[in-house]
Amino acid sequence: MRILILAAGTRNRIVRYFKAALRGTGAVFAADADPLAPALYEADGCYIVPAVHKNDYIDCVLSLCEKESIDGVLSLIDPDLSVLAANENRFRAVGTTVIGSSFPCCEMALDKYQMYLWLARRRYPCARSWRDLPSFEAAFAKGEAAFPVLVKPARGSASVGISSVCDREMLELLLRRHDDLMLQEYLRGQEIGADVYVDLLSGKVVSVFTKIKIRMRAGETDRSVSFKDPALFSLIKRFVTEAGFRGPVDIDLFEVGGQYYISEVNPRFGGGYPHAHECGCDFPQLILNNLNGIVNEPQIGDYEEGVCMMKYSDVTIRREAELAP
Repeated sequence: MRILILAAGTRNRIVRYFKAALRGTGAVFAADADPLAPALYEADGCYIVPAVHKNDYIDCVLSLCEKESIDGVLSLIDPDLSVLAANENRFRAVGTTVIGSSFPCCEMALDKYQMYLWLARRRYPCARSWRDLPSFEAAFAKGEAAFPVLVKPARGSASVGISSVCDREMLELLLRRHDDLMLQEYLRGQEIGADVYVDLLSGKVVSVFTKIKIRMRAGETDRSVSFKDPALFSLIKRFVTEAGFRGPVDIDLFEVGGQYYISEVNPRFGGGYPHAHECGCDFPQLILNNLNGIVNEPQIGDYEEGVCMMKYSDVTIRREAELAP
């Protein structure tokens, strides 16, 4: 089995986890647009590819998959997901399975406002959102909106460009300076993270890991502690099944007054996934099973509560001559 991880970046542990799951029976390749991406040098082989927005990106990745006889390809960043899904048939033609959700699911998750509309129509608890200032002001006049309010890119990732705004003057300033913003209710509650795996073959949710987020850094979970709640498991299973996601899914939620609110969804490995993995939720193994034609059995909540994750920095050292060409 041969796996290709795109946009490997600093996700060294994901590379290690796939190598451990393969147990020497295959190879893990990593690719990135930056030759200084440290995760490249954890893989069995590494490549430099164009940035995802370049015209030759997908052709380069397809060529790489064909050259290395890649069985499964996945990406660790949001902008890649729709591109891979849109070209699923082209990957299949060279013998490679795109590990992830469909194009409509990836696009809905990337567009935060469309995700909100989908959730609201189906009456899932979620933060109220508005696409423009007039809509927010109309809700404010009715007492249905209040300051502070979150302002964020409608299409964005890694918490980039998110601001908490406390008054109308600042709100107007932000909306004048930046395009494609949305406004979202500020939820005061405990932030929760969920790492979910939806079987690629059966479409069933087979693993759910939930954690209380203690501290965040650069949009990723930096400190967290595992916990379980059957009501939360039930909500997550219903949501991802109805939405149609596949493979690894990272979900952000808030707990406010005993109610769980769905905040954002990323149909990929989340930055806090190592917490789930080290507690026994082995998504790379579940992926390899699927690629080998094996349907995974449900193991929802099969982990220990009260286990803490504490991230720390590390370094990778290479001579310039050893960097990926």
